[in-house]
Amino acid sequence: MADAAPAAPAATEPDPAGPAPLTARQVAIHVGLFLAACATTTWAGGVWFAATLMGILLCHEMGHYIAARRYHLDVSPPYFIPLPPQFSLGTLGAIIRMRAPIRDRDQLLIVGAAGPLAGLAVAIPCLIVGLALSDVGTIAPGSMLEGTSALYAAFKLTIFGRWLPHGTQDVQLHPMAFAAWYGLLVTMINLVPIGQLDGGHVMRAWLGDRHERLSALFHWALLAVGAIAGTVLFVQAEAAGKDALGAGEYALAGVLPWLVWAVALLVMRRMADGEYHPAVFGPPLSPRRRRLAQAMVVVFLLLFVPVPLRPAL
Repeated sequence: MADAAPAAPAATEPDPAGPAPLTARQVAIHVGLFLAACATTTWAGGVWFAATLMGILLCHEMGHYIAARRYHLDVSPPYFIPLPPQFSLGTLGAIIRMRAPIRDRDQLLIVGAAGPLAGLAVAIPCLIVGLALSDVGTIAPGSMLEGTSALYAAFKLTIFGRWLPHGTQDVQLHPMAFAAWYGLLVTMINLVPIGQLDGGHVMRAWLGDRHERLSALFHWALLAVGAIAGTVLFVQAEAAGKDALGAGEYALAGVLPWLVWAVALLVMRRMADGEYHPAVFGPPLSPRRRRLAQAMVVVFLLLFVPVPLRPAL
């Protein structure tokens, strides 16, 4: 059972009137960044890719925004981050600014869960359509293979009637399918149950102060996952005939993503004066709300990908 906490200080109570209306300049900034991200994602992968990915990201961020506005929280619309495709897939996603942390357990849970659920409501249908538009073919040496989660593997099995990749065969992804897969990956990253990620919000609302200690353990677990993934890739590369140096380079595909995420979370913690997540207040979650938190953990496990991308051997 989650621990009880004292009532929230009055200073953290939301203004019943909600945030002030956006100025014309603020609207122009939000719309301009969104259109710029649409342009850079189109540059990166074409119209199908851009429309799918931006639709998923927009719904994800608007899920957070609408849920926060429901509680009259002072929250900004999303700021999208466009980047040239030389450095990314055209965007680093988006961020939403809040003037103060959410201190109420129920509000934190709903706002944290709303984004991933809204994004998945778009990503899953797009994945199904995208896979239906894709073909199975021979894996070209050196091509990039996307990581397979339990959910992604189940959809490929349902649509193609076999586990893929298998041998030298895998799905040659339509741009819509690749964008939807990337949307699932972004959702999985956001649901990592640490700090101020969406998953961290959900777990803090559910577990209260205990989540601060668990965040530290989960943080170390990221490095452990990277070490295990790197070791498996190293062994696979050696079995495929690579020397130790080549196998080590190949293993970096399993190590680097988890190392980068661990470092990013460390930086976020340092910027928050050494705590993973601000404290929450109010009574423990109701049984219904706890079931929602538990469901988000299940979603994270279904989306979990040990190695996001790796080159084919």
